Amino acid sequence: MSLMNGASRRISWIVRLGCFSVIAIALLELSFAEGNEDERPNVLLIAIDDLNDWIGCLDGHPDTLTPNLDRLAGNSLLFTNAHSQGTMCNPSRISILWGMRPSTTGFYDNYHQVRYEPEFLERYISLPRYFEKHGYKTLSMGKVFHVGTPPQFQIEGESPRNWLRGLDVRHHEKPDPWHASWDFGPQDYDESEFVDYVIADWAVDQLGRQHDEPFFLAVGFYRPHVPFFPPSGVYDSFEQAALPAVEDRDWDDIPKAARALTMSNVNIPTHDWFEENENERWKQAVHAYLACIRWVDTQMGRVLAGLEQSSYASNTIVLLFSDHGYHLGEKQRWSKFSLWERTTRVPLMIHVPEGVRGWTHKPVELLSIYPTLVELCGLPNNPDVEGASLAPLIRNPDAPWSHVAVSTLGQNNHAVRDGRWRYIRYADGAEELYDHDRDPNEWENLAGSGISPAHQDLIKRLQKRIPSINVEQRRR
Repeated sequence: MSLMNGASRRISWIVRLGCFSVIAIALLELSFAEGNEDERPNVLLIAIDDLNDWIGCLDGHPDTLTPNLDRLAGNSLLFTNAHSQGTMCNPSRISILWGMRPSTTGFYDNYHQVRYEPEFLERYISLPRYFEKHGYKTLSMGKVFHVGTPPQFQIEGESPRNWLRGLDVRHHEKPDPWHASWDFGPQDYDESEFVDYVIADWAVDQLGRQHDEPFFLAVGFYRPHVPFFPPSGVYDSFEQAALPAVEDRDWDDIPKAARALTMSNVNIPTHDWFEENENERWKQAVHAYLACIRWVDTQMGRVLAGLEQSSYASNTIVLLFSDHGYHLGEKQRWSKFSLWERTTRVPLMIHVPEGVRGWTHKPVELLSIYPTLVELCGLPNNPDVEGASLAPLIRNPDAPWSHVAVSTLGQNNHAVRDGRWRYIRYADGAEELYDHDRDPNEWENLAGSGISPAHQDLIKRLQKRIPSINVEQRRR
């Protein structure tokens, strides 16, 4: 079965959303309580690790099942063209939590972590610390900061017991260099032992408590990060799992710089390995990834139900995002670590009490999370933050918007995404250009040989959006 096109999937989602309202699902019908206009809203920040756009409201995969994400989207402003600034966990989360680009901070990879930079932590203030500074109670559970445990003094947080559980059963033998977490398959132990269940339990408990100050509650779910280990009951609940479309000649017009950058991580399995035995590994991995999405959607739904049943339902902003996307065979590769659409595009939805419901396709960045929450909660601006607040779009999704989304992978490798085009420029000057109106899979590099004058003018315009390195703030 091939993947449905975006237009038909969006129509399908709108029809389903209408059915949800007919059934009278009341989830997150939030509004400020009368007489509480002067109260600052609470914030529920939900992070989902390695979730690409395979959710119902983003038309991402025909076999996905995400009713809770879809309901939240239906009661929020859904950003259908949202992109991560760092295309691996650590630089993405630092960019979100400090509101600065990787090209400004110099955090480009998963090994150079902010906890080892006391001068940076002293000079710049993270999003939760900024809320704490302005009178909020800050709480965290799970993977909000990279590796879970918050750096010192950043937030009152907890990290659940080792998420690579001793109960996990390994499924696949892999060559020695590959990362130990690369595995996939169902697990048979009790669902209450799964780390995301523990995280959801904690969040529901916090929402049921009495808090004397407004709270900033950050909840970070681990799945669908590798290993793709969903509960067996979820894995067995469906059989069909369509494989994403792949073009055999896709790499023919991709520059050497792209090959070197996106295939440099030797810990990642090759697409050839997944295609062995008539694509059996590929089918199992896609099935397990979809099952992990279904599982984390259920746990996220428990948190939203806990909010709805709490005394905070009418005065809480809910913002949900994923730190970056994920390849499952698209462009013949796996994992993140690329500047293509599958890695950079992410779910992003913001529910504001009495705010606009709907969607916008304007290009936005996760970098905007920090200034958006600051503005929505009436806090003073942080002058170090680089992102543009999304509040104008939340007030009016059709408001003028001149911004683009810029994603970075390593120093001087950037992708620029506007409403139609993706332009990639590598450190050696190599380029890619894709027209998403005609080529949503990014199979035809228009910046190859014989580029047209019109495309040359377009590239010049998009090149001007690439950030320069801030030498003063660069960490290395």
